[in-house]
Amino acid sequence: MKDVQRITSYDYLVAGTGLYAATFAHQATRLGKTCLLLDKRPHIAGNAHTHDSGGIQVHKYGAHIFHTNNKAIWDYINQFADFNNYINTPIARIGHELYNLPFNMNTFNKLWGVITPAQAMAELDRQRECYKGEREPANLEEQALSLVGRDIYEKLIKGYTEKQWGRPCKDLPASIIKRIPLRFTYDNNYFNDRYQGIPIGGYTKMIEKMLQGCHVLLNTDYFDFIKQNPKIATTTIFTGPIDAYFQYCYGPLEYRSLKFETETLPEENFQGNAVVNYTSKDIPYTRIIEHKHFEFGQQSHTVVTREYPASWQVGQEPYYPINDAANTALYNKYKKLANAEKNVYFGGRLGQYAYLDMDKTIASALELAEGVIQT
Repeated sequence: MKDVQRITSYDYLVAGTGLYAATFAHQATRLGKTCLLLDKRPHIAGNAHTHDSGGIQVHKYGAHIFHTNNKAIWDYINQFADFNNYINTPIARIGHELYNLPFNMNTFNKLWGVITPAQAMAELDRQRECYKGEREPANLEEQALSLVGRDIYEKLIKGYTEKQWGRPCKDLPASIIKRIPLRFTYDNNYFNDRYQGIPIGGYTKMIEKMLQGCHVLLNTDYFDFIKQNPKIATTTIFTGPIDAYFQYCYGPLEYRSLKFETETLPEENFQGNAVVNYTSKDIPYTRIIEHKHFEFGQQSHTVVTREYPASWQVGQEPYYPINDAANTALYNKYKKLANAEKNVYFGGRLGQYAYLDMDKTIASALELAEGVIQT
């Protein structure tokens, strides 16, 4: 990765330095193309950015755990980092009670005292029977009750979901939870993917390696830059908000945002786990992340982050797209405009208005690179 000394012209101008942008830029540079990347933030790596705090890699914008069943993607990303063997095993807390996630036999045993899968299935069937009807669920609450019954919904879904989305479950579309994973084994592995881990040394170090040979400008807004340098590149890869690119001509797409409260504590171990979700609605944050556990840290101090859901408006950081029917229709209008743009391609979470896991982000960027980069 290089700082720009003298701007001339490039094959590709890439708006953003997150995982999608870095993957595309790496592929282009590997094939002998020149890339200039811009980021309005003072650092690279987008929401996957990590920074060192006394030997602890802090996930600045929330927990990022790499997981995939795609061996080709796993092999690809392992070019840039050594991954540890971290397995995500989050815990849900309500009051003084703790439950394993995803919902599995440990969860069912704690809730109902059941021991065998057959007993758990019988209790679930008993609770779900009350909410099965002839019509389809009209909202998220009805959908959840039909899938997992009253106990799991009330303790582990309702409060967390209403905090996350900022509205009652009865006002949320059923499509948000088309299914809820239930496991009838004593397995706390959240993702259940074959390949999982955290890059040793953090994601920023990994993306720095991906960007070797590229030019990068930080603290640089794409729209301001392109006004002054309209012919800087032959082709643009835009990973910012697709509606912002078109000046919100149809109105803004909706998101939920987040606020983070991070502190360093003079103790070795604050909560005993990397991720603890708080499902009670009267607790304002949705989860606490203790970063050292991602890399099995043994430091004498710890760093924790409380994650608060927040409403969003234009100018604030967008995190979770609200992919309901209205926003999907609006996105499709912007997508039509995007398809008509010449030599401009839109990708990543904001460019595609989709919540993408990291392996899917890489796969999408590799697909674009294969189709766009001329050798």
